[in-house]
Amino acid sequence: MPKPGQPRFNHIAMSVPADLLGEEGRRDIVSFYSEVFGWNELPTETIDRQRLILSAYTFDQFVFLIADDEPMRAPRLDHFGLGVGSMEELDAFYQRALDYRAKDERVSIIDKKTEQHPALSLTSFYVGYLLPLMVEVQYFAFDAAPSSS
Repeated sequence: MPKPGQPRFNHIAMSVPADLLGEEGRRDIVSFYSEVFGWNELPTETIDRQRLILSAYTFDQFVFLIADDEPMRAPRLDHFGLGVGSMEELDAFYQRALDYRAKDERVSIIDKKTEQHPALSLTSFYVGYLLPLMVEVQYFAFDAAPSSS
């Protein structure tokens, strides 16, 4: 739970076509996001062709999908970010996304890259699957502070 004075993001909500929240679409969404990210459906909250909620690691962190006659449309690079604590963790997500794409061509991946910033190396990749927003997975590697000798 957030500490007082330190609010945090706790969910992302997207509207999608009702057909995507039918049995087959939900199965595909849950399979991908579970296999690649470890997110799980909250089945007590699912309403066929209306709503799907994916728990993302904790009860109060989730992706909320709701059917709408005018669903969200977004350019390919519109996304939300997922920060990881190590390069190994980022590489594991990246490999699982690549593996899933090998069996389902609907997976869209923007390859891993590293950007150099002052005192920071930022490595990330993007992956999208069926939803209007991609997920950008990021690892922040802060350079060690210079020694004062």
